[in-house]
Amino acid sequence: MRVGAPKEIKDNEYRVGLTPSSVAELTQAGHEVFIERGAGEGAELSDADYIAAGGVLLDGPAAVFARAELIVKVKEPQPREIALLRPDQVVFTYFHLAADAQLTRSLMASGAHCIAYETVTAPGGGLPLLAPMSEIAGRLAPQIGAHFLEKQAGGRGVLLAGAPGVPPAET
Repeated sequence: MRVGAPKEIKDNEYRVGLTPSSVAELTQAGHEVFIERGAGEGAELSDADYIAAGGVLLDGPAAVFARAELIVKVKEPQPREIALLRPDQVVFTYFHLAADAQLTRSLMASGAHCIAYETVTAPGGGLPLLAPMSEIAGRLAPQIGAHFLEKQAGGRGVLLAGAPGVPPAET
């Protein structure tokens, strides 16, 4: 199979659909893997790492979408990516379709086969692709909450952990 990972273009998204280690596994299994040049930069993964893993770098998302049968992303396709989809492609990513009827209609019109990470179910009924993201979100919650308690972020100026003579924040 020809697998492609374009650079994520959604605002403030720095992750990438495939890491060099996943590219190595795919290429060792006989698949061709196309990575958009610079796709891993936001995650501190270099183009050289992808080449060493057996990936082929392509310039721009159009080249990746044109060559790949399977598109692997992190976030839902943006309108300019949806325009590149074909009926013979599979897209594997987080879609969150319940929150976006227009996205749903656009994906249906593309004819592409869309598989949402958040709907993949394990034999025991769990959500193995959603669980790690939920764990990360849970661990980030206090960190993000602490940021928004700071005055410069519009908060009350609370120091979450407290300081000598100042009690820590209360829940």
